[in-house]
Amino acid sequence: MERRVVIIGAGMSGLLACKYLVQKGFHPIVFEADSRVGGLWKHTAESTKLQNSKGFYEFTDFLWPDSVQEIYPRHDQVMEYFESYAEHFGIVPHIKFNCIVGGIDYVGESNEEMQSWDLWSGTGKAFGSRGKWHIEVLDTEKNSTEIHEAEFVVLCIGRFSGLANIPDFPAGQGPEVFSGKVMHSMDYSALDNATAAELIKRKRIAIIGSQKTAVEIATECANANGVDNPCIMVYRSVHWNLPSIWIWGINFGYLYANRFSELLVHKPGESFFLSCLATLLSPLKWAISKFTESYIRWKLPLKKYGIVPKHSITYDLSSCAISLTAEGFYDKVEEGSITLKKSQNFRFCKEGLVVEGEAEPLKPDLVILATGYKGDEKLKNMFKSPTFQKEIMGYPHLPIPLYREMVHPRIPQLAIVGYSESVSNLYTTEVRCQWLAHFLDGNMQLPNIKVMEKDATMWAEYMKRYAGCNYRRSCIAGIPIWSNDQLCKDMGCNHKRKKVFFNELFQPYGPADYAELSSLSKKKGFFNELFQPYGPADYAELSSLSKKVVNA
Repeated sequence: MERRVVIIGAGMSGLLACKYLVQKGFHPIVFEADSRVGGLWKHTAESTKLQNSKGFYEFTDFLWPDSVQEIYPRHDQVMEYFESYAEHFGIVPHIKFNCIVGGIDYVGESNEEMQSWDLWSGTGKAFGSRGKWHIEVLDTEKNSTEIHEAEFVVLCIGRFSGLANIPDFPAGQGPEVFSGKVMHSMDYSALDNATAAELIKRKRIAIIGSQKTAVEIATECANANGVDNPCIMVYRSVHWNLPSIWIWGINFGYLYANRFSELLVHKPGESFFLSCLATLLSPLKWAISKFTESYIRWKLPLKKYGIVPKHSITYDLSSCAISLTAEGFYDKVEEGSITLKKSQNFRFCKEGLVVEGEAEPLKPDLVILATGYKGDEKLKNMFKSPTFQKEIMGYPHLPIPLYREMVHPRIPQLAIVGYSESVSNLYTTEVRCQWLAHFLDGNMQLPNIKVMEKDATMWAEYMKRYAGCNYRRSCIAGIPIWSNDQLCKDMGCNHKRKKVFFNELFQPYGPADYAELSSLSKKKGFFNELFQPYGPADYAELSSLSKKVVNA
């Protein structure tokens, strides 16, 4: 059968998926709604910077250019980096810009037949079914709609764009009664810098929310208006945010991003020995959390403003709710150009906001809702089939059930890349895209559907254990090495990426550890090197080991 592949979205995930599929000889078509690559990085607040140091957010085979000296590059530098990557690897010719996908529909197999399958797609293979996908595409330049066919679809639409999460209000208490202006942070971030600056200038502004985007926008408003028109942040919950990646002089990666740190956590599918070890080491995990929290409390005035989280930092890390504090944010709080107001409830009135605990309504000119996105619903809306819509949403008490964080056991010939988060999404997504290309190229078969569903359930239980009420966020930030180990084993690659036992256990993992995965079936580890027989596989791709990849 034909092996036509369509990728939806040309953000970071879409670029990686396309690059690795092209390397396997595929000719994918990428549909991108915008006129540029970059995904959510195209539309961010002016002050937005990379949350990771650039060495931790880097393509394994395309390094940051020397011209970028910043440790945390600006959003425009990230965009240029993605565009350079797309040009360098010949991805751009595969992209059809200004093409909005209205929906996808699977045809050729009945629901009854699919329900009878024991293996994914009937055979466990990427192209095993006689079914195909119909992709409805609106070309906004030509103002025409076409139906494209493909045997496989890769959804790379992201979770943090497209469909804003607007809080529900009782009748007569929503934004419609407010005499001022209300907008979502998505719409604010879509403005060009000059327009955004003019919008907030000399205005009284209220921000609803407390996470990364809310903090960034509040800082911009404070910089523009100072103490004369302080920005008010109304928030319900607080999170642990890092003032820097150095915790009492120790890099955050040595505390939370190495194999030893993952030994302290109960992992999905772990052995009895590892489970016992995680239980025995749980006091150490608690001590590391308190060690980290003590630094944050010392460095930031959390107690002064009553914003010390009651939960552990492990909770925020496991739900991907942790971030670096925006530069200057607490300075603005101290000087009075940002005012913090914690409240469980608020509503609109004609004059502004009625906030629980406040004697008088707040009277802003502009309210910006930094209340997140409906990522699950956005994903569901891609499917025209009510059956697939129901399947993709799973159950209210479980996250979206994705095997290897990519493949839904009950939806054939489709992968979802970029939905699951980590602390550094780039390199974990790159490993997934290599796995996906390996799978599409016919090098492995997926297990029984029930096995896949059991695996997804184990990950859901892990999320409930460590992320609490945020379990639906599909975050692997607490155990990214464990997740990548599974993908490497599936591909037949050595999952232990470092050459020395001490480094393997204690050094942080990052992008460089997953470079040239295909060549790493070679031996690693002192015991294997000393006692295992050598053969042809140990000398595969010798030429690639001497290459130093640099930007063109």
